[in-house]
Amino acid sequence: MDGLPHSLTLQTDLTVQRTLASSVGCVGVGLHSGRRTTLVMHPLPAGSGIIFRRTDLDPSVGPVEIPARFDHVADTRMCTVVANKQRPQCRVGTIENVMAALVGSGIHNALIDVDGPEVPILDGSSRDFLFLIDCAGVVEQYAPQAQIEVLRSVRVEQGEAFAELRPAADGFTMALSIEFPAAAIGRQAYTMRFSPENFRQELAMCRTFTQAHEVQALRAAGLALGGSLDNAVVVDGDKILNQSGLRMADEFVRHKMLDAVGDLALAGAPLRGRMLSHRTGHALNNRLLHALFADDANWRLVSENTASHKLWQSASVAA
Repeated sequence: MDGLPHSLTLQTDLTVQRTLASSVGCVGVGLHSGRRTTLVMHPLPAGSGIIFRRTDLDPSVGPVEIPARFDHVADTRMCTVVANKQRPQCRVGTIENVMAALVGSGIHNALIDVDGPEVPILDGSSRDFLFLIDCAGVVEQYAPQAQIEVLRSVRVEQGEAFAELRPAADGFTMALSIEFPAAAIGRQAYTMRFSPENFRQELAMCRTFTQAHEVQALRAAGLALGGSLDNAVVVDGDKILNQSGLRMADEFVRHKMLDAVGDLALAGAPLRGRMLSHRTGHALNNRLLHALFADDANWRLVSENTASHKLWQSASVAA
């Protein structure tokens, strides 16, 4: 499937679209590429969505913009990577933390300029991106923002891991569990009703993590080249190698939930339903969205415009 399905029934009042009040940026290192990268976020008009733009690529050779959509995901090894369909080498990776910060701030429309193949990792969480958004400010755009309502349960599995979306009366609730052999992590579970306030207080500061014995293999595969104790929690058996320790006792499962927030933001609109998952990651999160949109009977788009209207959306996104 390319893009959202064609015909969607509109229902009840929900919310309005929002964008940044001004542009704001930062400089940092890519977690996997190790490259120093500049990121700048700009306001966009209502209806634009979130768009990444590679400012270091020649636009005369082909498009340099990439919609932040599940059907533009090109890789899910250790992070989420989106790519332009017409120009596949135009890619931006490790987008999950900034995407989570945007949806956690109620931002629906923004242009994100990046002068390299990867979003800066900053401190390994969404906290610094929230700070940038707070500095820029948020403005309402007085256009209705629809939600994607889950109508039927969908589930994807890989071995013992699974991710599932179920219908719910309102809002979006997440219940996630993880299980790692390292004693410092073990089995953890967390449940949260998603809201900007809950995201900011419960998830935003939780960092990405890895196990010490995995670092060498990751770097041999060309990954984690920019990783350090400044931007990731590193676990060695029952020990946390970061001198400052954990920010929360269950920081690991909360970061996995942060990842899921960022990955599910690629649905193109906020979800209404319930997510249940165990040992999920970027690949399963993306497969879950593909499963949801594979059948029109699984979902509908609801907004303040009512019942008898139709929203016709192009099956392909200008990329």
